[in-house]
Amino acid sequence: MNEWTQTLGVGPLLGIAVGAIALILVLVIWFRLHAFLVLIVVSLATALATGVPVDKIVSTMTGGFGGTLGSVALLVGLGAMLGRLVETSGGAQSLADALIRLFGESRAPLALGVASLIFGFPIFFDAGLIVMLPIIFATARRLGAPVLLYGMPAAGAFSVMHVFLPPHPGPIAASEYFGANVGVVMLIGLVIALPTWWMAVYLLGTRMGKKWPLPVPDLLAGGPKDDDQPVDPPSAGAIIGLMLVPVGLIFLNTGLNMASALGWVDPKASWVLTLRLIGETPIALLISVLVAALVLGRARGEKGSALEKTLDSALGPVCSVILVTGAGGMFGGVLRASGIGDALANTLGGIGVPVILACFLISLILRVAQGSATVALVTTAGLMSATVVSGGFNGVQLAAIVIATAAGSVAASHVNDSGFWLVGRLMGMDVATTLRTWTVMETAISVIGFALSAIVFYGAGMFG
Repeated sequence: MNEWTQTLGVGPLLGIAVGAIALILVLVIWFRLHAFLVLIVVSLATALATGVPVDKIVSTMTGGFGGTLGSVALLVGLGAMLGRLVETSGGAQSLADALIRLFGESRAPLALGVASLIFGFPIFFDAGLIVMLPIIFATARRLGAPVLLYGMPAAGAFSVMHVFLPPHPGPIAASEYFGANVGVVMLIGLVIALPTWWMAVYLLGTRMGKKWPLPVPDLLAGGPKDDDQPVDPPSAGAIIGLMLVPVGLIFLNTGLNMASALGWVDPKASWVLTLRLIGETPIALLISVLVAALVLGRARGEKGSALEKTLDSALGPVCSVILVTGAGGMFGGVLRASGIGDALANTLGGIGVPVILACFLISLILRVAQGSATVALVTTAGLMSATVVSGGFNGVQLAAIVIATAAGSVAASHVNDSGFWLVGRLMGMDVATTLRTWTVMETAISVIGFALSAIVFYGAGMFG
């Protein structure tokens, strides 16, 4: 696509993007067409409308689709296997019972949210959600409560940690562009992330769970839940240990990534590369599934054929989730290839507003336009780096600008965001409900996160 130059201006491109999004919503919500087909058709139409060369359209579509599937398919597939083993062994129920005994029924959403905040420090959003799903589902079943009451505080916790805190790649990249100290960014990010989660995720998420009382999906259980439970299920401690396997391995990757960015270790050292390989999310989940198969399967007397059937039964229910999520990535990929992100960035780069607000607005608009939070954050950081670096800001102010930019990149998750489809399908929501819940929650995270970062920014300017 390097040889092609977009000739349309930002106005027509934005109009096409808005029209495409509206068409997807109308076809899926009102006409009840399958989202997978709708996303493919609209992606094709959008590519044609934005002038993508005809001979590049299919490769652009498959590139966006394949790029998303490259990570999502492995994560969801392996995560579903892990969840199936934990679910069918009775381990998820054991951990759910332990949580309820420890925190009480009324505080179970809080307990799951806090656990997700802790797990979300090293582990990426999608991987963390997949690992926690069996516990979320088991807790909701145990209490006979709506799935969103427990799912939204947990999913939102992973999103908050992924957006605001190193060692996640977004804040790390923005820190490098802006010349911010990663340690200060982590401190300020934590100060902002916790109240943001409480207000935008926990309080709002529990209300959403009560307002939309959706049943627990049979996604990991392999069918409707029956009364035939394992006689000797694994203990809650054993399940926590299994959950810590992917968390610990992924921490190797993210922790070493941060250490490399700070210059503490040589990023090209063989031992660093080896440990980072082990800590790559797909490899970490693969190791976790193998360990779970040994601990929850063979070590507990389950024969090879039965274990194979258990693992195989996990894949069928998640195929739709994987394909629809990939199609969402396709649509986002087409929008990125159309050049709408570059056009918006160039248009907005010179707007006469305070630097912290400009970073937030540019990141937000790019996120809404093309769907990828990472692309929005990195593009904004690259665009505004010269302005930020030359601004003479102190260390705390630079950290606040990083967080404000990250806050913009999480706003308004919708149909061009693969995460929108991932959360919606895993939680058993239709498109309309996902818009009313997940999209609203992500926007609340964005607005509150920016407001708190602005307070820190101006406070540091007054007293710094």
